[in-house]
Amino acid sequence: MSLSTCGLLADQIVMKNGDRVTGSIVKKDAKTLTIKTEHFGTVTLPWDLVTSVTADKPLNVVLSEGKTVQGTLATAGDKVEVASGGTKQTVAPADITALRDNAEQKAYLRLLNPGWADLWVINASIGIAGTSGNARTATFTTPVNAVRATNNDKTTAYFNFIRASATVNGASAATAQAVRGGWGYNRNVLPKMFVTVFNDYEYDRFQSLDLRTVFGGGLGYIAWKGEKGRLDLVGGGAYNREKFDPIRPALPFTRNSAEIYWGNDLNYKMSARMSFFENYRMFNNMSNGGEFRQNLDVGISAVLTKWMTWNAAVSDRYLSNPVPGRKKNDFLYTMGLGITVRR
Repeated sequence: MSLSTCGLLADQIVMKNGDRVTGSIVKKDAKTLTIKTEHFGTVTLPWDLVTSVTADKPLNVVLSEGKTVQGTLATAGDKVEVASGGTKQTVAPADITALRDNAEQKAYLRLLNPGWADLWVINASIGIAGTSGNARTATFTTPVNAVRATNNDKTTAYFNFIRASATVNGASAATAQAVRGGWGYNRNVLPKMFVTVFNDYEYDRFQSLDLRTVFGGGLGYIAWKGEKGRLDLVGGGAYNREKFDPIRPALPFTRNSAEIYWGNDLNYKMSARMSFFENYRMFNNMSNGGEFRQNLDVGISAVLTKWMTWNAAVSDRYLSNPVPGRKKNDFLYTMGLGITVRR
């Protein structure tokens, strides 16, 4: 590494190719350094390509032995000098496992021992559409998603409701009515593996489904995790109880079955303001061979203001053995403005 100078009250990074980046260091994790610049926004740099680093304002420096010190940084030959409280400590760049500014440190400490009411991110939308004239139609949707993620676990909850009606030539009828909801919990057991449990509920009037209740659990594997997102692969077993009330003269009936399932959860940050998610599950019926059902949820969210978002989502449910006279596939889509609440 080489000596470098920087402007007043500005951090400076010098890369191996000679490029210089000036701004405020936000954080450094295992492989990347993030710095906020005045003209180019937030920039992420590969740590192994950094040849010089200087920080005029104190940072929280985590060393390889687990010790955390708060101090300024300066390059000294091929080492990094950490100045803290009148003392200086010289370390190799490889011995710095993390850097955090005060905001990042506060967020990190909050993740270590959060209360149950902390760290929730709740997204809720309302979608309304209608027509008037020869035919009057009205559609109302309310998707709600809540996530609480810590260093060790993740709790999720969701609720999705849609109701649509139409009036043609004075005759009114509901054209869609469905409610879906549930919760899930993941607990890390290894750096890339977690255990998972979930509980789902579903009502669909036009599939003659009074109530589907599913309890399940299994294992998950973190296939990819980065600054922009995460991909989890999951699999396990579930118990499914379905209560149907078909069109008369058929009588109501209930089906109970054991299932094995597999699928994935993907979250990806497309840009600073737009994110994408996709969740897929295949449930194979072990009580009645050859029967199965599939769940697919896909959506995007765009940040409009600090608390307002634009959301669009698609929810598809496929049942291989529906009630006679009903279709196998139900497709639900929602779009509208939403709010985001963070605790």
